[in-house]
Amino acid sequence: MTLSNILTFSPEVAEARAAGRPIVALESTIITHGMPWPQNVQTAREVEAEIRTEGAVPATLALMAGRVHIGLTSDELEHLGQARDVMKVSRADLAACLAMGRTGATTVAGTMICAHLAGISVFATGGIGGVHRGAELSFDISADLAEFSLTPVTVVGAGAKAILDLPKTLEVLETYGVPVIAYGQDDFPAFWSRSSGLKAPLRMDSAAQIAASHALRAQLGVSGGQFVANPIPQDAEIPRGDIDPFIEQALAEAATKGISAKAVTPFLLQRIFELTQGRSLTCNIALVKNNARLAAGIARALAGLPVR
Repeated sequence: MTLSNILTFSPEVAEARAAGRPIVALESTIITHGMPWPQNVQTAREVEAEIRTEGAVPATLALMAGRVHIGLTSDELEHLGQARDVMKVSRADLAACLAMGRTGATTVAGTMICAHLAGISVFATGGIGGVHRGAELSFDISADLAEFSLTPVTVVGAGAKAILDLPKTLEVLETYGVPVIAYGQDDFPAFWSRSSGLKAPLRMDSAAQIAASHALRAQLGVSGGQFVANPIPQDAEIPRGDIDPFIEQALAEAATKGISAKAVTPFLLQRIFELTQGRSLTCNIALVKNNARLAAGIARALAGLPVR
C-alpha cells in the first residue's frame, strides 16, 4: 500500500500543493473533543479563514473510512463536527484507526505525523500536551513531547496547557532536544495567560527567523521539529492570578473523584470552563486564531514569500 492509497487531499489543498502555495496544518480534536456542535464547526471555519487571510491555505486533518484526509471540504467538516464515537488519534493508534475504518481526530502528535506525510511543515494548534502534575507517580506524560524529537514539523501553540506541570514539561522537551521558541517575549506562555513565570529557552521576534531555523535544522541533519510558544493576545488573556485558583480547584476535584489517565484533561478543561463562566473557552478561540495567523506567516516565509 502506497501513500496515495492512504492520503486524500481536499480540492483546495491539492490545488495549493500543485501551485507551491504555503499550507498550514490544523488538528481536529478541537472539533470533536474540544467544543460542542455547532460552535466547533463555526470556530474551525473561522480559524481556517484566518489562515487564508494571511495568504496561506488551511489543511484540517482527520481520519475517515480508512484514509487520512489532508484538508476537509465544507461537508466533511460539518460531518466531523457532528460525528459520534470519534477516536483521538496519536502515534500509538494512527494505523489501528485506519485499519478499523474508524473516524479519528488527530492530536498534536497525530497531526504532526500526518502533516509530515503530506509534505506540510507548519502546524497551528491551541496548546500542546505535556507532563501532568503528579507524573512522578502516574508517569502521565503526553506523547506530543516525544513526537517533537521524531517529526520535522514546526508547531505553533500558546504554550503548554496550564493544567500541566510546566517546569517538568520544559525539562522533558529539553531532554528530547526540542527547540522551544517564545515568540516576541522572553517568558514561556501558559495557554490562557501570557506568562507562566518561566523563562523560555529561546526567543524569536519574526516569522522569518522561525522559518529559517526550521530550514537550517533540516540542512544540519538535526531530526525532529520545533515548538513556537505564541502568547495569547493581551486583551484576551486570563492573568495567572485569576486562573490559577480555578486550576487548583479543578485539580483537587479530579483527585477527589478519582479521575485519571485520558479522562483527566477533558474533565479539567470542562471544570475550568464552568468555573470561569465560559471565559476560558473564549480565550481558547482567541489564542487558536492568533496561532493560525503566526503559522501562516511562517509557512509563507518557508515558501519564500513575504509575511503579511
